[in-house]
Amino acid sequence: MSHILRNHRTAALVGAAIIAGAACLPFALNASNAVAAPSDNGGILAPNGSFASIVEADKPAVVTITTTMKATDVSADQESPMDEQFRQFFEDQGIPLPRQAPQKRPSQQAMALGSGFIISRDGVIVTNNHVIDNAVDIKVTLDDGTELPAKLIGTDPKSDVAVLKIEAGKPLQTIAWGDSDRLKLGDQILAIGNPFGIGTTVTAGIVSARGRDLHSGPYDDFIQIDAPINHGNSGGPLVDRSGNVVGINTAIYSPNGGSVGVGFAIPSDEAKAIVAKLQKDGSIDHGYLGVQIQPVTKDVADAVGLDKTGGALVAAVTADTPAAHAGLKPGDIVTSVGGESVKTPKDLSRLVADLSPGAKKSLSVWRDGKTIDLNVTVGTNEEGQKQAAAESPDAQDQSSGQPSLGIGLADLTPDVRQQLNLPRSINGAVVAKVAPDKSAAAAGIQSGDVIVSVNDRPVHNARDVKTAIADAGKAGRKSVLLLVERDGNKTFVAVPFGAA
Repeated sequence: MSHILRNHRTAALVGAAIIAGAACLPFALNASNAVAAPSDNGGILAPNGSFASIVEADKPAVVTITTTMKATDVSADQESPMDEQFRQFFEDQGIPLPRQAPQKRPSQQAMALGSGFIISRDGVIVTNNHVIDNAVDIKVTLDDGTELPAKLIGTDPKSDVAVLKIEAGKPLQTIAWGDSDRLKLGDQILAIGNPFGIGTTVTAGIVSARGRDLHSGPYDDFIQIDAPINHGNSGGPLVDRSGNVVGINTAIYSPNGGSVGVGFAIPSDEAKAIVAKLQKDGSIDHGYLGVQIQPVTKDVADAVGLDKTGGALVAAVTADTPAAHAGLKPGDIVTSVGGESVKTPKDLSRLVADLSPGAKKSLSVWRDGKTIDLNVTVGTNEEGQKQAAAESPDAQDQSSGQPSLGIGLADLTPDVRQQLNLPRSINGAVVAKVAPDKSAAAAGIQSGDVIVSVNDRPVHNARDVKTAIADAGKAGRKSVLLLVERDGNKTFVAVPFGAA
């Protein structure tokens, strides 16, 4: 069982230290009985090192959210997709995540806990989607202890944002949106929420990092903070020294079930736009393209003749998708969508996700040494489909290689096809051996990998591969771009000739 905690459903579940996959336990809510004190929220600073004026203004607008859900019989060792995404992120950083022995969870009526904040005086509340996901009943407890039923206005799982509405019969204290784009590393912030159901709690810290990608969706651009947040803080506000919301507290990393100073918040500039759409429509239809993409490194740029890095390299195009209908091909580099620049795969992911299904856009694509324009009609990202999803650097590295620079090649004979379980539609050359001290090995090429194209030129055998690489060298290219198939997945990798 993972020690990665998203203030995810698991982080909203109440207990002494609920770890992802642990049992959903009933609890007694111990909400704060503090009376909401009206205060002007604008332009508050922390005099003499105290944040008391900010807390006085913002705390009345922070609420506790409790949900009732139906638990099912599952093994506690089964990780959720989000747990696995967190595991991948932290193990990429060299942080091992031990698993615990399997346990059995009994079927029971379960309750979960999270936080939220009021953005309008008539009772509109913002929280995380995972706080209310699969809830059959939602209740909100105000700062003064008043408990009210809540109605779900809208939710967007991809951004992990949800909007609720309560009827309090009186104007409510609110908290204003801030500008997360102005946050800098080292800026002071406050996290407000109800950890473990003990009551509204305020913790302070700084912005530790920006732009964290936890591989949870196209909108990953988390603010990393060191202010302690724990189970139950999910959905609560992250506020700046002016008392305005600059983030929604969403996730933590923890090896022990509690805060270790690594928390993540959704930036307010992203959340604010999503909340507005949810208030209007109740849901968001995200655009869908139908490609697998990866970064354009310097080696890739050299291999395809680009004078600088930037864009999103298309590794694969799913059949019968908007991308396929538009004429996108593996090896294309998308540099803009509808005139908006694409500098990274994440840029393309966000731009596509923000488009409405049916929208018609022009894609600028680098292909065969020149820029071309393709017209695409954006599709609907239905269940089971994936937006243009940035492939991790690990996946890119593992599929890299140089046929003439540290590897031996062989033709795809019928016996080899059978051993590799390759369909007849796959042509190319198989990597028979890899020199451990050469660049192919360093890049992650393995015996059994199949090279299917070189610099966008399809290859059918080992001779084709060697010829294509030689031609690239004669053309003055500094590196070569290979399309490699492994275990049914195709990935582009560029390798500089000088690395041999």
